[in-house]
Amino acid sequence: MKYLIPVLFFLMLTACQSTDRRTEVDMILTNASIYTVDSTFSQAEAFAVKDGRFLEVGQNTDILSKYRTKRNIDAKGKFVYPGLIDAHCHFFRFGTSLQSVDLVGSQSFNEVLSRVADFQKEKDKSFIYGRGWDQNDWGKKEFPTKKELDSMFPDTPVVLQRVDGHAYLVNQTALDRAEINGETRLNGGEVIKKSGTVTGVLIDNAMGPIHSIMPEFTKAQKIQALQDAEKICFGYGLTTIDDAGISRETIELIDSLQERGSLKMRIYAMVSNTPENLDYYLPKGPIKTEKLNVRSVKVYGDGALGSRGAALKKPYSDRHGHYGAMVTPVDSIHLLAKRIALSEYQMNTHAIGDSANAVVLRAYSEALAEKTDRRWRVEHAQVISPKDFDYFDENILPSVQPTHATSDMYWAEDRLGAKRMSGAYAYKKLLDESGTVALGTDFPVENVNPFYTFYAAVARKDLEHYPEGGFQPKDKLSREEALRGMTIWAAHANFEENEKGSIEPGKMADFILMDTDLMTAQEDKLPNLKVNATYLDGIKVY
Repeated sequence: MKYLIPVLFFLMLTACQSTDRRTEVDMILTNASIYTVDSTFSQAEAFAVKDGRFLEVGQNTDILSKYRTKRNIDAKGKFVYPGLIDAHCHFFRFGTSLQSVDLVGSQSFNEVLSRVADFQKEKDKSFIYGRGWDQNDWGKKEFPTKKELDSMFPDTPVVLQRVDGHAYLVNQTALDRAEINGETRLNGGEVIKKSGTVTGVLIDNAMGPIHSIMPEFTKAQKIQALQDAEKICFGYGLTTIDDAGISRETIELIDSLQERGSLKMRIYAMVSNTPENLDYYLPKGPIKTEKLNVRSVKVYGDGALGSRGAALKKPYSDRHGHYGAMVTPVDSIHLLAKRIALSEYQMNTHAIGDSANAVVLRAYSEALAEKTDRRWRVEHAQVISPKDFDYFDENILPSVQPTHATSDMYWAEDRLGAKRMSGAYAYKKLLDESGTVALGTDFPVENVNPFYTFYAAVARKDLEHYPEGGFQPKDKLSREEALRGMTIWAAHANFEENEKGSIEPGKMADFILMDTDLMTAQEDKLPNLKVNATYLDGIKVY
């Protein structure tokens, strides 16, 4: 009898297993409040994942009656959203910036100098590079000069990049090595002088000669940069990032790392606009894997508003006779558009000022006159003349970064004057014209945190919850619109809406878990929200 009991138990277990006709899947998540972000913005309680993709999405009873798994996740009422997509950032550059002097948030030039001195004392570099200063955050809102850097580092080159990436402050040693002086003239750039003397501030194309003297990162440093950036992004719930302007060498490094599993982040790569890159990629056509998508070219139209490099139709209100400048000449923009239109590639052009936006929009419109579904993007689309909004449609899309509005609002009217402000940072108007708007951060120009993006989009306030009622509140997005802009609309801007951006059967199982409902949370709490877990292909990566 004692031998019979185990046999009976085995037979009963086998019988139970043989009668369980539910389909075996890799993972089941239940008891959640799921925002699918599908076409109807429907909600669900559970889903099943198989082979890294959502197999079915629905209610607890339906999913559990059809599927079984060895990996059940009880969400215990948590809120689930599609993996977030940053539609415009500088992922690789952010990673490398973690290996340099962090100047973001410095409240004075003296603080900048102190951070550089502390960094050099610890690292003892033969070439000092830092990034993130912004004179608009200082009591004296003027460009600094190299005087103190020359005294502190008479023999070591120092290059400090402004937060927007469109200006350098360099010392005399760096100027000498790059052979820049008061006679240097570069189209689309400016060597700033004061009383006829070079100050060390270089705008846009004037930064070019400095690039030639900057030391290259080693391969190990580049790998570390990518992995460091990935870790931080996963912590914020980002599962896809659009890297706005990277080299072929970096793209190929990313591909090799993804192939061997050393880099998991999905990357939509915008190829930097160089003759070599265009000659290589345009004839080759798009390159697509599950983790990498190479099918766009990043072009710079003009500079940035903060450094007065954005190209305006009329002079800057706070600098008489100054219009900014096109980084890429007008004729070149038109020629590029015609060339890229003949390929399968998307053209994604940085355009800040109303003049630059007008040039880019007209070039797009002409080049795409006989084309459909090309989804060319205007990156930033920051200041638009009233008549130029009409260019946006399903073929020409805005890609914007809401935190730019709340960072720039303190000084933007000084640059533009009140009249031009009506067409500045006009995200709701852009959405109405095009039907979608892709949202990003532009990190490291702004913070990586996508909930800052969400908050800036729906509240139009900074992190101090200023101003009451929001900055230019007519252009607030609804919470649903903001979430779509960070998921399915961003995926659409990448030609990836059929594989990601929503929680629907057949799509990649990229999702995040949170304690808080983005749709109902108290507005002022939005910037401080945290992600509990991030999943890629149904596998936890954070």
